[in-house]
Amino acid sequence: MTEHRDDERIREVRIDALAYGGDYNPDQWLEETWHEDIRLMKEAGVTMVSLPIFSWPQLEPEPGVYDWAWLDRILDLLHEAGIRIDLATATATPPSWLLREHPEMAPWDSEGHRLEFGSRQTYCPSSPIWRENVARMARAMAERYGDHPGLAMWHISNEYGDHISRCWCPESARHFRRWLQDRYGDLDGLNEAWGVNVWGQRYTSWDHIETPKKAPGPINPTKLLDFERFSSDAMLELFQVEIDVLREVTPDIAVTTNFMSMFRDLDYWDFAAVEDVVTDDAYPEPADPTSHVGAALNYGLMRSLKGGRPWLLLESSASATSWRDINVPKVPGRIRVESLQAVAHGSDAVMFFQWRQAKYGQEKFHSSMLGHRGEKSRSYRETKALGLELRKLEAVRGTRVRSSVALVVDWDSWWGSSAIESLPSQRLQWAQQARAWHRALHTLGHPVDTVRATGPFEKYDVVVVPNLYIAEQPQADALRAFVQRGGHLIVGPFSGVVDATEKVHDGGAPGPLRELLGIEVDEQWPIADGLVERIAYGSADPGAGAIDVPSWAEWIETDADVEVRGRYASGVVDGLPAVTRRSSGSGSASYLSAMLTPDGMLTVFADLLRAAGLPVREQTEVNAEAVTRSNDDTDYTFLLNHGAEPLAFEVPAPGVDLLTGGHVSGVVELDGYGVAVVAAPRATEIPFITLTTPTAKEQA
Repeated sequence: MTEHRDDERIREVRIDALAYGGDYNPDQWLEETWHEDIRLMKEAGVTMVSLPIFSWPQLEPEPGVYDWAWLDRILDLLHEAGIRIDLATATATPPSWLLREHPEMAPWDSEGHRLEFGSRQTYCPSSPIWRENVARMARAMAERYGDHPGLAMWHISNEYGDHISRCWCPESARHFRRWLQDRYGDLDGLNEAWGVNVWGQRYTSWDHIETPKKAPGPINPTKLLDFERFSSDAMLELFQVEIDVLREVTPDIAVTTNFMSMFRDLDYWDFAAVEDVVTDDAYPEPADPTSHVGAALNYGLMRSLKGGRPWLLLESSASATSWRDINVPKVPGRIRVESLQAVAHGSDAVMFFQWRQAKYGQEKFHSSMLGHRGEKSRSYRETKALGLELRKLEAVRGTRVRSSVALVVDWDSWWGSSAIESLPSQRLQWAQQARAWHRALHTLGHPVDTVRATGPFEKYDVVVVPNLYIAEQPQADALRAFVQRGGHLIVGPFSGVVDATEKVHDGGAPGPLRELLGIEVDEQWPIADGLVERIAYGSADPGAGAIDVPSWAEWIETDADVEVRGRYASGVVDGLPAVTRRSSGSGSASYLSAMLTPDGMLTVFADLLRAAGLPVREQTEVNAEAVTRSNDDTDYTFLLNHGAEPLAFEVPAPGVDLLTGGHVSGVVELDGYGVAVVAAPRATEIPFITLTTPTAKEQA
C-alpha cells in the first residue's frame, strides 16, 4: 500500500452553497456560446462547474508550449458570474505528441497487445514518463491558477481505472516485481506465500516474474490476488504524484478525484485516506425501476469512506447515458428523485455530466443539462427546476446521515472471490452478495453505512458481512469485540476460507471466525443449475417459513451452545444447520450459510433486526426510502418515492417540509417520484419511517 504522506489536515471545499452544475467543456464551443452558457447557468441555479478535464492537448499543444488564454477568459467569466470552479489538472489522458514521443508509456492488455491512442486514459499507470509529465502539468496548473478567486477545489485526473486499471506491459512487470520485493522481502518469502510447489511454479530469479498474462491454464491464485492489490496501489501512487505537487504549491486547497461508486478495481478506502473530500460519479440504470437500491449502497460507501463526512455527487446523468447497449432516457421526475436521493445519503452536491450536450465525439448522445435543443430541452427544464429547488435545502449542507447498520466492504475478499479461476462456484461473488444483503436491509427501512472488516463499529447496532472470503485474525478480533459490546453480527457464506496469501485456514472455514460463530464448514455445497433447495426457518415444521436456496449451500456443524435458526429442508444437506446464532452477553454472532432469494433475505434480516431491538418496516415496498441527515439540533428526514404510484409515509414527529414550507404531521403522501424533506428537532433515536395506505384521492 502507498504510504500516506499527507499532513492529515482536511481541507474544505471553497463553496458556500450546495454545489450544483456539471462538467463544462468550453473548448468544444465558440466563445460566443460561453456567454449564453453562463446566462443559462445562472438561470438554472448553477453554483459550480468542473473543467478542463480533458483539455491537456488544448493547453499544451506542443511540448512546453502553453496556451492559457482561453482558460483564463472562461475562468474569469465564471467567477464574475458567481460560479465556483472544480478545477481539473487536465491529466485524464495524454496528448498525442506525448504518446508518440514515448510509445513505451502505452498500456498493454493481458494478451500482450499494446493499446493505441484514440480514446482516453491511454497510459500505463506505472510509467515513469507518464508520472513525470502529470507532475509537470499539475504544477503548471497549480502555479497559474492556485490563487484564482473562483477555485473551489482541485480535481485530479478523472475516473481512475475506468478504461485502464491494470496494465501488463514490461514497465508494469518491473513495477510489480518491486512491489513484490517490498511485500515479501526475498524469493523464499514469495515462493512460500504463493504456494509454488503446486504445479511446479517455483521462482529462482525476480526477473522470471511477469505480470499474469494469459496462460495455458488457471494462473496461481495468490499471484492473481497480488496483481489486483499491486494494480490498485500503482494507481494510488499515480494519484499521490499529483497530490504531492498540489500540496506543495497550494497547501490550503482541497483535492479530490472522482470515484465510480462501488468500483471493483480500486480500493477506495486507501484512495479516500489521501484526499480531502470524496466525490462520486453515479449512473443508475434508467431501465431498471429498482436501480435506486444499488445507488443507496454506493452512496453508503461514499459517505463512509471518510467517517461519515459529506461527499459530493460530481457526475450523474440528466437522462440517457451513451455507453449502455440500450440507453433508455429517464422518465419525468426521476432526475429529481435520484438527485435528491444522493443528497439524502450525504452528498452536498448534485452535478451532471455534462452542462451542454456535445455535438461530436464519443459522448454526443449522452444527455446533458442543456440538451441539443438548448433551453427548450426537457432536461434543461427539469434540471433548472431542480437547481432552484436545491436552494431550499441549504440547511442540510454539512449534516451527516444517521444509521444503525453497517455493511463490511473488503476489497481483498472482492478480488479473491472474483479474480480467482478455481472456485467451488463462480456464482458466489462478493459484489453479488453485498447487493443482495443491502437490498434486504434497504427494503426493511434501514439506510446502511459501510465499514472495513476491522471497523470502527462503535456507532452501530448491527454489522453485516456478506462475504469475508479472505479473513485474518485482526478482523476476527474486531468483530468479536463488537459482539462482546452488545452488537449483532451476521456473516455470510464462503467466509473465513483463506488467509491473505490464499492459503486455506487450518481446519477449514470459517478460519479465525470459528470461535466467534461456533460453527465449522465441512464442505461448500454449490447447487447444480436447475435445482432449488430449501430452508425451514423459525419453525420445526419443514413446510413453515420455507426459504428457497437457488445456488449455494454449505455442510456445517455447530457447537452445543449455538442456536439453529434455520435448517436445510431438502437435498443431501436436509436437516443440517443453515442459519445459526451464537449469543454473547447482549450481543450475537449469526452465520448464514446459503445464498437466498430476495424474499428469503427479508425473512432472515427481519429476524436479525428484531433481535437487535431495531424496528422493521412491515410493508416491504422497495420504492419507499427514508434517510435522515442531522446536525446537533435538527433531523432532516428525506422521504423518497422511487416509483410511479403514490406512497404514504408515517412520520414519528411533526415538522416542516423544506421543499414546500408546509407543516407536516402524521402521514405524508407523495405522488409518483415525489420527495419531501421534513425538518424536526433532533430525536434521541434515529427516526424510523413506516408506510401506510394512501388515501383514496391519492390512489386515484
